[in-house]
Amino acid sequence: MKYDVISADGHVDLIWLPPDLFTSNAPASMKERMPHVVDGPKGPEWTSIKGAKFGLVNGMGSAGREYVPGIIHRSDRMASTGLYDDGKKGIRRLTEVDHRLKDQDRDGVQAEVLYGVLGSSGRLNDPEAAIVMLRIYNDWLHDFCKQAPDRLIGLANIPNYDMQESIAEATRCAKRGVKGLDIANRPDMTPLWDPFWEPLWKFGHDTGIPLHFHTIGGRSPDVTKYTPEVQRRIFATHITGFQMHMSTMLMGLMFSGAPARYPNLKIVIGEAGLGWIPYVLQHMDLEWEDQFQDLDLKMKPSEYWHRQFYATYQTDPVGIELLHHLGEDNVMWGSDYPHPDGIWPDSQEFLGRELTEVSPEAKRKITRDNAVKLYQLAN
Repeated sequence: MKYDVISADGHVDLIWLPPDLFTSNAPASMKERMPHVVDGPKGPEWTSIKGAKFGLVNGMGSAGREYVPGIIHRSDRMASTGLYDDGKKGIRRLTEVDHRLKDQDRDGVQAEVLYGVLGSSGRLNDPEAAIVMLRIYNDWLHDFCKQAPDRLIGLANIPNYDMQESIAEATRCAKRGVKGLDIANRPDMTPLWDPFWEPLWKFGHDTGIPLHFHTIGGRSPDVTKYTPEVQRRIFATHITGFQMHMSTMLMGLMFSGAPARYPNLKIVIGEAGLGWIPYVLQHMDLEWEDQFQDLDLKMKPSEYWHRQFYATYQTDPVGIELLHHLGEDNVMWGSDYPHPDGIWPDSQEFLGRELTEVSPEAKRKITRDNAVKLYQLAN
C-alpha cells in the first residue's frame, strides 16, 4: 500500500455498531446484560439493563447525541456529506468497510488507526459484563479490519480494572496480530504511578505492541442546580480543558519509572493535543533534577519521551510551532473522524495550513512515517 497520509486517530463508536452485535454474541447468561437497542423518544437508542445511556443509534460523536443543525460548526460540515442522514437510513458509514474507505478517500487519507468503545465499558456499570462486551467488540474489530488490513488498523480495547483480565485479553489479541492496545481511560481509574499497572508495562515491553491512552477529560461536573446559561459556561470550560487532564497521566507514568525499566515500552497519548506537552516535559526535567533523582530514572523525563512516547493531534498550530521541543519523531496527526471536534472531511486544508513552515521530512513523519514505523505497516 502506498501511503501519503495516515490518520493516527479515528473512531469506531458503539452507537454505530450492528444493533444486535452484543446480544447475538454474548453467552446466554450474559445476553440481557449487554448493550442493546430500544425505541426511544427521539428514535432507536442504545441502552442496558442497568439504565446505561449510550446514545442514539448512529448519532453524533461518541455519546450518540442528536445532530441539531447550527449548534456545532464541524458537525454541520460533517452533516453536509450526508453522514447523519445516512445513519438514520441504517447506513453505518463508520462500521461498513466500503463506506468507511470511501470516507477515507473523501478526506485524502489512505489508512486510519481505530480507537473504540472503551468509554462505554464504564457507562455499562457492570464490570463482569463489560469484559464480555469488550471481547465481543475486539472480535468484531478483528473481522472488520481484516477486510482492508492495510487501511484499517484496529486497536484492541482492554479493561483497566482487572489486570488479570487485561493481560488475558491483550494476550488473546496479540496472538492474532493486533497492532495496538487501547486501555480504558476514565477519571476514577487507578493512577498510572501505581504498581497495579506493572504487568501491563511488562507486556508492552515484551511484545513491542504500543499501548494507547485516549483523552476523555476529567469527571463531568454536576450542572443540574444551575441555570441553562451557567450550564453552558460550565460545559464550555469542561470541553475546552479536557485535553489538559492527560498531563497528570503523562507525569504519573513517567515517574512510575516504567519507561526506564521497560525500554521497549511504547506509549501513545491519543487526541490530547501538543501545545501543553513541552511545558510538562520541561517541568518534569526541572523537578527530577532538583529533588527526585532518587527515583529509578536514569535519564531526564524528556529523554524518555523522545525514546518511547507519541502524541496524536488533529489541529494544533501552537503545538506545531513547538515541534523542536516535542520531537518530529514523536507526533502523529489524526482526523478524529467522525467526532464533532475533528476535522474530517477537511483534513488536507488543515494540514496544508498548519504544516506550511514544517520541513517536508518532518511533514512526512507527522502525517505518515511515524505511524508506518510504530504500527509496522508495509509502505
